[in-house]
Amino acid sequence: MKALVVPSSTAKEISNIKLIDMDKPVINNDEVMIRVHALGLNPVDYKLVKGHNTAWNYPHIIGLDAAGEVVTVGSNNPKKFQIGERVFFHSDLSKNGVFAEFAKSKYNVVARIPNNVKYEEATAVLCSGLTAYQAIFRKMSLAGKKTILIHAGAGGVGTIAIQLAKIAGLTVITTVSEYKKNIVKTLGADHIIDYRHENIDNRINEITDGNGVDLIINDIGNPEADLPRLAYNGGLICILNTPNIANYDLSSNGQSIMSLNLGGVHQSGYSYQLDDLATMAESLVKLIFNKQLDPVITKVINFEDIPAGLNELSEHKTVGKIVATI
Repeated sequence: MKALVVPSSTAKEISNIKLIDMDKPVINNDEVMIRVHALGLNPVDYKLVKGHNTAWNYPHIIGLDAAGEVVTVGSNNPKKFQIGERVFFHSDLSKNGVFAEFAKSKYNVVARIPNNVKYEEATAVLCSGLTAYQAIFRKMSLAGKKTILIHAGAGGVGTIAIQLAKIAGLTVITTVSEYKKNIVKTLGADHIIDYRHENIDNRINEITDGNGVDLIINDIGNPEADLPRLAYNGGLICILNTPNIANYDLSSNGQSIMSLNLGGVHQSGYSYQLDDLATMAESLVKLIFNKQLDPVITKVINFEDIPAGLNELSEHKTVGKIVATI
């Protein structure tokens, strides 16, 4: 099969990615194999190319998000997957990835795709969509909450988070640059802050009458800047790193900080949380099926052009989601 790989432990640039022929994966009893039809590109893909994972063997197939049809099932198949079924999954970053003609996964993280949802739409809401879904519907307590600040609203996580937050009934504040304002407005953002030309703190105070925001999703770093933006009983979800709170008193305002590490669940071995990857994925495609969620695919590329797509992501030139077909 054709596969995109990091050829060696010293290959740490996107330009080092190679398209080679490899044997198809061999599944274990608790795995399924799919013929890949669509792939989602994520920032974590190029970050892994640059940083690698200590568990990798080489050549290592890259990529985490895939959608396709089942071609082989193991003997331990409690979800009763059938040959030809349309499925999708978010893969384990410590193992060979999915940027190939065939890919495998343990059955419990694999989810089914409804018939009227395209492969491209399904794969587009895996890494970024699952992150947004987990932040809002797993990490946060929404009871009594009214406002949410979503950084980088035009990115892969942000575009989904805005829509999920609106579904949850929240007032959405988001930060973007000037030329990305239209897309977040279309997705339902109530207040849009141009972080390059406006003072974020001043605008939040204006919007919230000085109370601060109830919830914040930070996937841009520098989380210390978000602490004074939180309202009483507010919660900060950190996707990259958590803030240094040595000089900040969370307890006086009843505030909370939660970290989110979507891919870490594969290393945890916690079966309930692994099962939840598929549960969340199925919830997301159901929203697409019901026309409640737009996966915001802004570019569809050929399989061979994935390295160029990763370059675009690394240069922060994208809006929404890049998807590849094969």
